[in-house]
Amino acid sequence: MVRDDPNAPFTSHEQALARADQGVAEQAATRLDRWYPTFHVTSPGGWINDPNGLCHYNGRWHAFFQLHPFGTQWGPMHWGHASSADLAHWRPEPVALAPSLEAERAGVYSGSALTGPDGLLYAFYTAHRWRNGVNEDDGNLEVQCLATSADGIRFEKRGVVVGNPEGLRDFRDPKVWRQGDAWLMVVGRRSPDGRGEIVLHRSEDLLSWRPAGVLYRHPDPSVYMLECPDFFELEAPDGARRWVLCFSAMGARPSGYRFRNFNNAGYLVGTWRPGGPFVPEGDFRPLDWGQNFYAPQTLEAPDGRRILMGWMSPNGGALPTQDDGWCGQLTVPRELALGADGALRCAPARELEALWGPASELGALELAANEELVVAGDLAVGCVDVTLDLGASTAERCGLKVHATADGGFTYVGYDDQTRRVALDRLAARAGERGYRAAPVAESQLAGGELTLRVLLDRGSVEVFVGDGAQMLSAYSLPGPGPRALALVAEGGTLRASRLAVRRPRG
Repeated sequence: MVRDDPNAPFTSHEQALARADQGVAEQAATRLDRWYPTFHVTSPGGWINDPNGLCHYNGRWHAFFQLHPFGTQWGPMHWGHASSADLAHWRPEPVALAPSLEAERAGVYSGSALTGPDGLLYAFYTAHRWRNGVNEDDGNLEVQCLATSADGIRFEKRGVVVGNPEGLRDFRDPKVWRQGDAWLMVVGRRSPDGRGEIVLHRSEDLLSWRPAGVLYRHPDPSVYMLECPDFFELEAPDGARRWVLCFSAMGARPSGYRFRNFNNAGYLVGTWRPGGPFVPEGDFRPLDWGQNFYAPQTLEAPDGRRILMGWMSPNGGALPTQDDGWCGQLTVPRELALGADGALRCAPARELEALWGPASELGALELAANEELVVAGDLAVGCVDVTLDLGASTAERCGLKVHATADGGFTYVGYDDQTRRVALDRLAARAGERGYRAAPVAESQLAGGELTLRVLLDRGSVEVFVGDGAQMLSAYSLPGPGPRALALVAEGGTLRASRLAVRRPRG
């Protein structure tokens, strides 16, 4: 059974960290790199999931993440860590947090980090333990904890700061920020009547917290938990300011093209005044339409930009990378802005330009009906910009085959004129999940009859940015052996691409 004092240590934190670092090293020593990312945040070995504690501290960007260091399956959670001087090139850091307190016996779960008034880095996270002390048969108990650091690398645990007086089964993922003269924290929970909610807590000193009410209750009774909440303000093009509430909904049922993943991450835009509830002004929208996107978190950059990173999740199934000594990566950092239509725009962070060499401009290209043109014989990693001239094309589908291999495998990224959507299709995948996802294209995105796509390719993943970033699709793409070609294709009609540019990694 659980012990009375949740802050009592059951092991040395330093020893637990040393064991975790050793576990990562053992996984990394036998890792296969056929799909291992070259410019995405991940661990040298083991399993990772949610981004945690995204922040800029002591002159560096920090991305913490959920980590199981002793295998490539989900397991007792730790906080892994990577840091960057430029938001583009990341280096692995030692494991930051490991279970060592009674409250954390089953893991240190997701949370956030920020610089406190004393200059220390404050990391808030969920501590997780089984009620019977052994397994999940009798449920779990989750509370919110604090650890602080003077260098962003080594942390001192401060223990539980927000308890769980109602004994809720799901109560996790604190996100903390400064609001006026106080600190606020949003936490996701399964309410006593089994509904997904986001609640507020308030503090004057980051140490003592008190409840401040329910910020948002999901209207769908089938949605039983709202994970990884995030709450921030953005300025619209007309100068008005709106609040954005992000969360990952558990229990949403598929509906048309929406909610097709195991769990689904998205956002609402609306208004909020401290002391009251958040009032949405529109529908819940996906942050990313791809099969492998979940648990996003944002940070405010030193220049005021809002930067987002998400977890490229396995979507409820196994990934072949689990046989390679690693599993899971984060998306690239993405800049958020509000469009004139009230929806988010999401573009690769401008710092990522440092990854790419000069563009190879292929000019305007024209394809006959059902023609395929190989434009790069081997492009495992790169940045592709294509503008499809739909006004001058008759193709029913047109776009790119990426990671195309001699065994006939490829991932398709392109426009479907019948559904008026951009599709990311893995029907021809030779490893991993198949299926497709499709993001809507608004009339405003087709102004002038053209559609632009930016496609970021890593060894085992694809990220697609549609137009000005109105839609995104992220998915694993796990090609077979040999060169990985890039081809322009037209189906059921002709295609004119007014621009195609390919950039390879710098150096």
